[in-house]
Amino acid sequence: MVGRSEGINPAYLEDASGFRGYAERVIVPTGESGIVAALRQAAAERIPVTIAGAGTGLTGARVPLGGWVLSLEKFTRLEIHSGYAIAGAGVLLRDVHRAAQSTGQFYPPDPTETGASIGGTIATNASGARSFRYGATRRWVERLRVVLADGRVLDLRRGERLDFDPGTIPLPAVTKNTAGYLLRPGMDWIDIFIGCEGTLGVVTEAHLRLLPAPSELLAGVIFFPDEEYALRAVEQWRGIAWLRMLEYFDGPSLALLRRRFPEIPAPAQAALLFEQELASADDPELDEWSARIDSSHALSDSWIALSAADRERFRRFRHALPELVNDTVRRSGALKMNTDYAVPPARNREMLAYYRRRLEEEFPGRYVIFGHIGDAHLHVNLFSLPQNPQAATGLILEFARKAVELGGTVSAEHGLGRRKAHLLKLQYAPEHLEAMLALKRRLDPENLLGRGVLW
Repeated sequence: MVGRSEGINPAYLEDASGFRGYAERVIVPTGESGIVAALRQAAAERIPVTIAGAGTGLTGARVPLGGWVLSLEKFTRLEIHSGYAIAGAGVLLRDVHRAAQSTGQFYPPDPTETGASIGGTIATNASGARSFRYGATRRWVERLRVVLADGRVLDLRRGERLDFDPGTIPLPAVTKNTAGYLLRPGMDWIDIFIGCEGTLGVVTEAHLRLLPAPSELLAGVIFFPDEEYALRAVEQWRGIAWLRMLEYFDGPSLALLRRRFPEIPAPAQAALLFEQELASADDPELDEWSARIDSSHALSDSWIALSAADRERFRRFRHALPELVNDTVRRSGALKMNTDYAVPPARNREMLAYYRRRLEEEFPGRYVIFGHIGDAHLHVNLFSLPQNPQAATGLILEFARKAVELGGTVSAEHGLGRRKAHLLKLQYAPEHLEAMLALKRRLDPENLLGRGVLW
């Protein structure tokens, strides 16, 4: 396998999880015609093609297991207009955010990894912390250019309905779900490709809807001496108007974060990060938050953002934890073992309690739980021993079954890729999987795009 990748930059053969593959060739076209030519040649020779974005994914979807790699890194056109942006598939998310901000606008989707490519975020229907209010990427895509496996080019606008019935796939009662294809009668063509993980077509460019930047933002990291107080606060705060972010950090997460933020209060055993849009600098919500924090048994030395610099500090705080987790995993030499499951909000406590009990039984002192608690979408990250990954793999699978049992999803925002494709059958019945496969056969009959991803 290694020999078949000789001379290829290793960056094209792995993703952020440490999953590695091999390929015969890497193609880096500079325009759409190059993609068309590559896919026509691949179709004629029946060579599988893996679409590569920025490599920030965690599921192996961009990692080739043979065939060719098609990198979209050169597709970097970026234009900001009033109410929308035009972005090539290779544009980085952080560049869209920065460019929109410079015009007094913002792009709502905000995955933790802002170094992700726009094409990658579309392929996975990525979301993030602000999805609590604004939903996932799908809601913000107005137009797509897509190249199909046979080289045909589609220019699709929001509202163009499918000319065939794709069937219906039952959706779990969660606020975030990226497991498999979204299928429903009368759906838009655009929605076929958002979240397909590069298995149905190659997205080359997108029109993304922008919103006016809020005039004022209030943010806080609220520390609690006990997890129970934090969970009660989640239940009380979830319905607050204009709240756009509600994130959770457990005790082990805070212990890890203290490496970079030693000012975290010593008694803190849980924390919630919130962000709310305000009407003005003297919005009555400022006083409301003082009362909420006082009545929630929070620690008095919690943090409240009074400036843009404070909010930036909180952003670094939130993003530092995944970075520290990845560093810990890399030092151990193991694959990253993590969950991306979500359950209905009413089952959040039950799922978290199950996580905690089983982790304490199997991996005491070697895990963290954090993430999007407003959407009942928490990430478990295991620091498994390199010599015994089977135990961690078994527990991750057990957690997936529990999430489905509670009415949830096995993939809330990252997709399933190659590493987690086996989870799809836990969530859907055989007839639903067959409906998805029928769409795959319609658009990619030779199974050339993303072979091994999802299926």
